[in-house]
Amino acid sequence: VQLQASGGGLVQAGESLRLSCVASGGTFSSYAMGWFRQDPGKERELVVTSSRRGDNTLYADSVKGRFTISRDSAQKTVYLQMNSLKPEDTAVYYCAAGYIATPQAAAYSYWGQGTQVTVSS
Repeated sequence: VQLQASGGGLVQAGESLRLSCVASGGTFSSYAMGWFRQDPGKERELVVTSSRRGDNTLYADSVKGRFTISRDSAQKTVYLQMNSLKPEDTAVYYCAAGYIATPQAAAYSYWGQGTQVTVSS
């Protein structure tokens, strides 16, 4: 499956962004979908992951209450709504598809190309 992420940009603290990740070439409903982020020199970290049915969702503590994952199976798209953004949310954001919803990045078989989110103070 191929993943195409978009929606990043430069915003001020407190503002919102919505990231999108469109899947192609696979059976979208078969995959758990996750969003990860990475700063230069740091490990890729989980933002949120959601099981293929959406009945098991795990958010990083740092984004709970501010970020929301959703998926549109008809459009084969997963979204990440990011509200109340903070400077520490600045990173490259990646979407990923795998067979289980896990915080372990290595468990995901497919990755999008990443989209930069920059939050200024």
